[in-house]
Amino acid sequence: MGTGKRGLITVAVTVVCAVTVLAAPGMAFAAPSPTPSPSASASASADPAPVTNEELEAVRTKLEKLYHAASVATDEYNAAEEAAEKQSAEIVELAKKIVQGKEKLAELKKRAGAAAAAQYRSGGLPDEAHLMLSDNPQHFLDNTRRVLQGQRATKGLLADMTRTQQDLEQYAKDASAQWRRLEEGRKAKAAAQKKIEKQIKAAEELESQLEKEERERLAELEAAAARKAQTAWLDSGILEDLKTKASQQGRKAVAYATEQLGKPYEWGAEGPKTYDCSGLTSQAWASAGRPIPRTSQEQWKRLKHIPVEEMRPGDLIIYNADASHVAMYVGDGTIIHAPRPGRTVTVAGAGSMRILGVVRPDA
Repeated sequence: MGTGKRGLITVAVTVVCAVTVLAAPGMAFAAPSPTPSPSASASASADPAPVTNEELEAVRTKLEKLYHAASVATDEYNAAEEAAEKQSAEIVELAKKIVQGKEKLAELKKRAGAAAAAQYRSGGLPDEAHLMLSDNPQHFLDNTRRVLQGQRATKGLLADMTRTQQDLEQYAKDASAQWRRLEEGRKAKAAAQKKIEKQIKAAEELESQLEKEERERLAELEAAAARKAQTAWLDSGILEDLKTKASQQGRKAVAYATEQLGKPYEWGAEGPKTYDCSGLTSQAWASAGRPIPRTSQEQWKRLKHIPVEEMRPGDLIIYNADASHVAMYVGDGTIIHAPRPGRTVTVAGAGSMRILGVVRPDA
């Protein structure tokens, strides 16, 4: 193939495979021919051989794996971000409890000091002496009862002070633990961001080696692969048993998703201008009054699983064995989803990707 464009594409794919360790067996490009003579090189450069469909299919496969890896890293990023928000909120609450606890402890110390001063002013004489000195024995007995009540109250104050001090110590420990988790989350988020950017950059570099006509053919191959998968899914007869009546909340979620059609994909985004896959589904259901987990993996873990044959509009279809992609089912065998970088929120066939299962937010 010489040193022309096909050689550049071959090198690009090889480098991407080496960097990402994502190459699939048997999907490599054809081996380049021996080094040509100068005249042959000039001829090849002047009139490069066209990239074959087989080679473009290899590019498509590599891109699919790169964007899948980016999708997995995006879920890691979103999970770290969600955890960080939760931990930050808990730290704020703990700080409030610490402030309130300190104020309570100061008040308790003040009251305890006043009680101790009152007892000191009583003179410390034994009860027999107070009785002998008293002109009114009943008055003495009443005072004695009040003193006993005061002593019990003082003991209660001391116990309350001890409990408050213990609470403050625990709040401080909890806050320190949350700070450590927050820092770990920040590191995980940064690492996930690097992985996302690395995979997307590799994919963009690979696509940049293609001419406009070849990118168009590549898009056609992607569409053909999706159609083939969707046809196979429909041919299984899955739609014949589907219950397509959406719930009221489901209709609201579908309406929200529909309004986002055409908006760009952006990893980590939750709208209103850009979305990633789980950002779209989580915001759609939030708009319907039913908050759900932020990531596709947590949506798969925590929402009720529904047989595919029973899904209805508004349900979420989880894709890939690692639950790295999610879409909203909208009826008639179709979904709305945010596919990947470089694409927009769009309608697609529900069976155009590998279905892991279906979950229902409002079950």
